[in-house]
Amino acid sequence: MGPDVVKILVTGKNGQVGFELQRALATLGEVIAIDHTGCDLADADAIRALVRRVAPDVIVNPAAYTAVDKAESDQDTAFAVNARAPGVFGEEASRLGALVVHYSTDYVFDGAKEGSYAETDRPDPQSVYGSTKYAGERALAEANPRHLILRTSWVVGAHGGNFAKTMLRLAAEREQLSVVADQFGAPTSAALLADLTAQLVRQYVREGADGFPYGIYHVTAAGETSWYDYARFVIAEAQGAGKTLRVDPDAVKPLTTTEYPTPAKRPANSRLNTDRFRTTFGLRLPPWQESVRHVLQQIF
Repeated sequence: MGPDVVKILVTGKNGQVGFELQRALATLGEVIAIDHTGCDLADADAIRALVRRVAPDVIVNPAAYTAVDKAESDQDTAFAVNARAPGVFGEEASRLGALVVHYSTDYVFDGAKEGSYAETDRPDPQSVYGSTKYAGERALAEANPRHLILRTSWVVGAHGGNFAKTMLRLAAEREQLSVVADQFGAPTSAALLADLTAQLVRQYVREGADGFPYGIYHVTAAGETSWYDYARFVIAEAQGAGKTLRVDPDAVKPLTTTEYPTPAKRPANSRLNTDRFRTTFGLRLPPWQESVRHVLQQIF
């Protein structure tokens, strides 16, 4: 690649993945990390100005409108951040000959498939969040052939809000917990996603832009679980670490999705097939328990 020092622009620096990316990418070059105060991703002109000012070799965009239920009634903002912004990043990156790494979600699928979703399966989002994220994938892919779109699910990190932290808080406050047991996926740590991203960027920098395997990849931790079993795992780990909780794993009650209605429809099946990613890049994806344990150790 041209410049001696690779310039990497990272969005969403205070989010779960953005926070970890700053650590993981630090050895690869100069990392310029911004949050919404540095650039409002709902403002296309602000994005263009940012990219032109920084002139990065690589743009890594974990920032997104992720309030899934709120998105149902705040469609304009969700669309601007999730659908339009990736396309604008793609256009500006294309002018620079830069790579864009972007993150997407299991919500682009309807969740009705029996097995795990492959990259070749047809997206059919059932929520505003899912629809806007899918539109963002398409906008980026059309704007810039040099893209990596990493679809993931159930992200958990030591920094930022997530399901594991919520369960720990509720288990300390309440006498009993009820958790949805008929939705399945793989909890994936933000640190794992950041480390894998750094490996991909390293390969891109080392091997050059030509012949790099661009495209969409599914990236999650290995294995699968339900939200219910995930909650029980988190509580058991906390107890094992000596945390005082009012709820033990056996006091967690299973719920069905119909018993716990939400404004946005959740996929019943969030399982993503990671074969393409693992075979293309030769990288190991650890079991979800390992991912979650690592995060919990940091939280504790």
